[in-house]
Amino acid sequence: MPHDHNGDVQVFENLSKAQGETQVLKGPQATLAEEGEPPSSSSLSFGGAPLRTQSLPAAGSISTPQEPQRALSTTTATSGTRSDEGANSQNAEGPSTSQAPASTKRSCRDPLTKRAGLLEQFLLYKYKMKQPITKADMLKIVKQKYKDQFPEILKRAAERIEIVFAADVKEVDPITQSYALVSKMDLPNDGRVCGRKGLPKTGLLMTLLGVIFLKGNRATEEEIWEFLKTMRVFAGKKHFIYGEPRKLITKDLVKLKYLEYRQVPNSDPPSYEFLWGPRAHAETTKMKVLEFLAKINDTDPSAFASRYEEALRDEEERAQAIDAARAGSSATASAYSRASAATANTPSEI
Repeated sequence: MPHDHNGDVQVFENLSKAQGETQVLKGPQATLAEEGEPPSSSSLSFGGAPLRTQSLPAAGSISTPQEPQRALSTTTATSGTRSDEGANSQNAEGPSTSQAPASTKRSCRDPLTKRAGLLEQFLLYKYKMKQPITKADMLKIVKQKYKDQFPEILKRAAERIEIVFAADVKEVDPITQSYALVSKMDLPNDGRVCGRKGLPKTGLLMTLLGVIFLKGNRATEEEIWEFLKTMRVFAGKKHFIYGEPRKLITKDLVKLKYLEYRQVPNSDPPSYEFLWGPRAHAETTKMKVLEFLAKINDTDPSAFASRYEEALRDEEERAQAIDAARAGSSATASAYSRASAATANTPSEI
């Protein structure tokens, strides 16, 4: 039986209207509102430099830092809380997300940003349900009024999805004008890790790889969970995107060889640390991880100073290894050709 895409669009729009056009996917926004606990931004110290964490603005209020920072700003796939809560929320360690009222208010009034927020949620809904994404369906979300602005709206929605989920929105079939969310790393099920449905876990993995890199290529278990706590991700507490985080991080991603989880040598009592696993080294680079962190911070990878230099060295070493491998392959092929030619010119015995 053919799938009714028009029905999907109508269901999505009805859900959006019922929830104030903020989220089609129930997540921490609703949970935090129920608990009366607004998300806030905070700073951690990583190698002497502040590492900023903040909650992601609500759909329809996308904003970026006003100035480049030498800090990592990680995002959770959550929305903000009520405006009255946000206005009263303060954090002793740093400004809260509500302390950028001008840009936030402007973005709320920007109709293109609002449409981008709705389109973002629609794309995530289709991805979660493993349903095809077409330009025709997206235009129904954007509305005819903003048809000419569709490229800009899609760009904004795609940027937000890239920052949160480390997935790119790509056109996969120009003829049917079909799109897909493509994970930046080759995790099973295109970033879902386990199960056939759900949202990609790649953003969390890229963030963990970034924390490990910034900590000097290894991070203790305590440092990892302290950082995740600022994202409102807690061990043993089910997360609407990540499931049970401890299992995902210490079991699933370790089993898949994206992370290495081991006891710190000579630690007594025993303590544990995380390192990049072999698949992380194979599927991404330190520079790509820095670029991901820089995009979150609305800055440049070079803002990460010493780590940027290390990432550059890593890129050079990888390039040299590739060149050496190619040279070796060429030499082997040439030797094989010469041997074949010599064999062909040798008279055969009768």
